[in-house]
Amino acid sequence: MKKTLAIITLSIPVVLLILLVRIQGFGQRELSPPECQVKKWDLPVLLKSKNKASTVLIERSPVVCCQDDISCLDQVLFISENAQLPDKKILLQAIDRSLGYLQTSNADVAYKNYQVPGITRDRVNKSLQRFRQLLLKSKSATQLHAAIEREFVLYQSIGKDNKGSVLFTAYYEPLYTASRVPTPEYRYPIYKLPGDIQSWSKPHPTRAELEGVDGLQFRVGKLRSLELFWFRDRLEPYMIQIQGSAKLHLTDGTQTTVGYAGNTAYNYKSIGRELANDRILPLEGMTMPIILDYFQKQPQALNIYIPRDPSFVFFQENYGAAAQGSIQVALSPERSIATDKSLMPPGALALIRAPFPFVKPNGEMEHRIVSRYVLDQDTGGAIKGAGRVDYFLGTGKVAGDRAGVTVSNGQLYYLLLKSKK
Repeated sequence: MKKTLAIITLSIPVVLLILLVRIQGFGQRELSPPECQVKKWDLPVLLKSKNKASTVLIERSPVVCCQDDISCLDQVLFISENAQLPDKKILLQAIDRSLGYLQTSNADVAYKNYQVPGITRDRVNKSLQRFRQLLLKSKSATQLHAAIEREFVLYQSIGKDNKGSVLFTAYYEPLYTASRVPTPEYRYPIYKLPGDIQSWSKPHPTRAELEGVDGLQFRVGKLRSLELFWFRDRLEPYMIQIQGSAKLHLTDGTQTTVGYAGNTAYNYKSIGRELANDRILPLEGMTMPIILDYFQKQPQALNIYIPRDPSFVFFQENYGAAAQGSIQVALSPERSIATDKSLMPPGALALIRAPFPFVKPNGEMEHRIVSRYVLDQDTGGAIKGAGRVDYFLGTGKVAGDRAGVTVSNGQLYYLLLKSKK
């Protein structure tokens, strides 16, 4: 975003448990010997430097796949998974969006301020172009990986522990029914960005001061006449604020989308963590489905816990346009990530590797260690430091169910063409 106000974009959000919730390991399936699963993916050296700007990403050789280690390869690019078509086309689309961004003045400014040695806009651009050629040319995931070993180097994130461990969460675009006008059934609104918000004195009004403890007192304050769409369930507009965008089925039979427009000057406060602090739910093992189930059974508790989050997000109608990330390009399901843009290169090609949830044909969820080529196209208020990545999983209930149980440790690498010496 061009304005400081808009730095927290689509993933301001992420899941309610972000950074605050610890989950027990998901029991990774045995795919190959332990040295293939873990050790070779870690940083090759232990960091001792205190210069964060120069050590946030460490150059290394690409990982050589162990025999029969399917987690090493992005197989879904070439082989259908869960009865879905291979998603090479989605990745190509994401690459083209990043290439478009790299030609903008915003990218020029971003990379002039970027401080990781060896990573420039020109190198990122050329790397994307070459990877695109290899992706189109390769006939298998193995062939693509071999080409990357020959032509690319990896820049690995030092992670949260200086050893390369990165915490992954996920976000998605909710799909809700809404009304353009208030009715006795549709009472809870989301709001347009106030035209005078730049002149609001600080500290800004809190969430409770803006909309009231029950979410219905907005007509007497700064939110009056800013209502954009109306919802039946108070949790729905709050979830849109958490995720930063939504697709809406309107009561008049039409459809539209809304996206992030701005926010108040408060950090997001997890209501999942608040439930744990009050010993309502155990922190260990907490997931979004567990949180949502509690509020569905105890809707009156929303008036207790939602007001504890002082932050507030405003929206704009996007008339069906796809959800956008912080570099102003549409996000691609399972091919876009959000990172801390003060540390990571915007629009760049990355490889992520971690356990992620997948829905089996029988509807059950299982976690599998996978590698995925992605584009770094977003950021978020809760995504801070070298040890955080938020993974965009798409639109609707299935994406939301998967995002709600995505909390795992893995690795993050950026792919750059080898420097010519």
